[in-house]
Order: sequence, then C-alpha cells, then structure tokens
Amino acid sequence: MDQPKMETPRLLEGVRVVELGSMYAAPTAGRMLRDFGAEVIKVEDPVSGDMARQWQPQKDGLALGFARLNSGKRSVGIDLRQAAGREVALDLIRGADVVIESFRPGRLEAWGMGYDVLSKINPGLVLTRVSGFGQNGPYSGRPGFGTVAETASGYAFLNGWPDTPPTAPPFGFADSIAGISAAFGTAMALFRREVSGLGSEVDVALYEPLMFILGDALLNYTSTGTIMTRVGNTSGSASPRGIYKAGDGGWLSIAASAQTIAMRLFDAMGRPELKADERYATNAARMENNSTLQEIVKAWVESMPRNKVLDTLEDYEVVAAPVNDSSDIVQDPHFLERTLVNLSGTILGNAMMTGPILHVAGSAEPSYHGVPEVGEHTEAVLGDLGIDAGALRQLRADGVVTAAS
Repeated sequence: MDQPKMETPRLLEGVRVVELGSMYAAPTAGRMLRDFGAEVIKVEDPVSGDMARQWQPQKDGLALGFARLNSGKRSVGIDLRQAAGREVALDLIRGADVVIESFRPGRLEAWGMGYDVLSKINPGLVLTRVSGFGQNGPYSGRPGFGTVAETASGYAFLNGWPDTPPTAPPFGFADSIAGISAAFGTAMALFRREVSGLGSEVDVALYEPLMFILGDALLNYTSTGTIMTRVGNTSGSASPRGIYKAGDGGWLSIAASAQTIAMRLFDAMGRPELKADERYATNAARMENNSTLQEIVKAWVESMPRNKVLDTLEDYEVVAAPVNDSSDIVQDPHFLERTLVNLSGTILGNAMMTGPILHVAGSAEPSYHGVPEVGEHTEAVLGDLGIDAGALRQLRADGVVTAAS
C-alpha cells in the first residue's frame, strides 16, 4: 500500500513574525523569513497602509516593489498611534516569535512597546530593529533612508568614475542589504533561543552592512593613509578586471582576479608572451601597469562579437559573463531553473521576480500567490486572538483597525 506523500517542511515552519516595519528594509527581512516558512503578519496603517504601496513603478495601481516584498504575508490594519491599537498589537506580539520594526529609535519606547516591555509579556521574543543609524550613538535619533546610508557609509564616494560625481544606485541597495542582514540576525537570535530559551534584541543600522561590503577602504586608510577613490569598472585589488564592449556592441565582464585565471586569459587572447612579460607576470605588476593592460584586453574583446569572446573565454576557463538586462535574465535557462519565480494571483499578469536568495537542501521552496490588500486579514488574525465580532466592529468604528471589504 502506497504511503501518503509527506510535504517537505520549510526551515522556519511554525515561526510567527509580526512585521511593524514599512517601505523596503524591514519588509525585506520579513520576506527573507517568509521565504523559509515563517508566517508573517504585516501590521499596516489602517488608512494609507505601507508607504511603499504608493511608490513607483506601478501597474494598474499595484506598486511593484511592494508586491515583490510582501506577497504571501497577511495584512492587518492597526493604528499604532492610538492606545487601543497598541493594545491590539501587544496581543499579537504575545503569541509571536519575532517582531520586526523600523521606526525611528525611541518611538516604540514612547508607545510603551520597548524591548523591556515586550520581553516581559513574551520572554522568548526576538525584536529585530532596523533604523537609519542604529539604536545608540550620536546619530541614532536621525531619520534615515537608503540614500542617506549609501552616502554616509562611503559607498557613493567609491561608486562611479574618477571624473564623475559620487553615485548612488537606482534601486534600494542599502535597504536590501540591511534587510538581508536583519534576517540573518533574526535567525541567529532564534537559534540562541532554541539553545537558551532567551529572546534577543537585534539592532541593524542601514549603513553598517553597506559599510562592511566596501572591502578594504577603511583598513586601507587607517593603515596606509590612502583614501580609495572611484575607479569605474576596474578594480583596486586585481588586474585585469572590468566591463568591455565587444565588436558587435554587446557588453561583457571579465574577472581575471586570480593569478591562474590571468594566465589563462593571456592564452585565450593568443598572447602567451604576456605571461612572461615582467609588466604583467604578477598581480602587483599588472596593477602597476593596469591602464596599458586594459587597452590590450579592450582591443582583443573589440576584435570579435560578444558570443565568440564568451565562448573563447569559457574554453579557457576564464571567469566572464554577459552584461544582462532584465529581458536577458528572464530568458536565461540557468536563472529560470533556480532563481526566478512566478508571482501569480495579481493584476500583474504573467509576472516573474527573484525567489529566495539561497537554497537549503531538504527545505521546500516557497510559492508567491497574491499581494495582500491593506487589512485583508484583520478579521481572521484578530479573531484568532479571541476578539469577538462585536469588539471588532467597535474597533473599526473607532478607526483603530481596518479590514478589507
């Protein structure tokens, strides 16, 4: 007799997250946890909802950024500015494993919802806090968005070309990095709770994860006095590396960042003599003569179409890739197999977006169906808390909560 097929669980199955955060960073953390099985209850302003619902780009009134980060979450409309709303939120938090918030430091405390209070009503709670400059320090009270983090961290100063201004990215870079870091911190805190039974307060500043990924910039300055500056598509650590235009106008990247790969690149180019040339024989020498070497590589790439360049480089096991735009990515068989997912059940039609940022063997992959309306799940979630229909009607009449009609 065939045994019933058991559904593969996801890693965070059974974990309940209350997401008080809005816009991009905190909701990114919520999505990371939801991707691996957590139930995420998103608490939104009962009138306007998450501000990200109003951001561009949109299709037929649905903000794409909101859809990408909030599919699969449950939306509850609660006005946290009202004492009655905070009481409802506290009821939610009593049964939660994690709370994610992104208010300016001090706001939760002013509302009587600081970690000291929350940990008393729920001793095992993990409170993950995402803010512009962190919960302590001279700048902790300042508001902060991704753009501020991208400039304050030093990222914008290093991004761009020597003759162009410092440049911020055209997407939520700092927010995404901070959100992923917040999810990482939350997972560590949940593991600690499994071992000790103790909850934790996780403090993420928007700028700190971004400052970390700048590489050696700060260590370079404090140890050698060198201020690293913008170098365009090249690298301050290894050569040759960059983005190059092929003969047919297509763009590609080459990263010969290891000695063996640089030597294979010279063979691929039909220039084996460069391996013994003292100007290019070592990485230190190549960096010293980077501008000359870049011209050699550039001329070789320009001598043939992009596909031929990439095929040649693959034959010689040189690290390279095409410069893809979105239309390239959604047709690529590799990305279709392991990276892209369908977002179904929305007005967006046949839409695709990126799925989980990593894969764990034995954990089921998530699906993405629908994007919640503001307060879509208010009645169901609050009903689970024991709030009866009469009390819910009164809360709605008082503007404390909202439920999607």
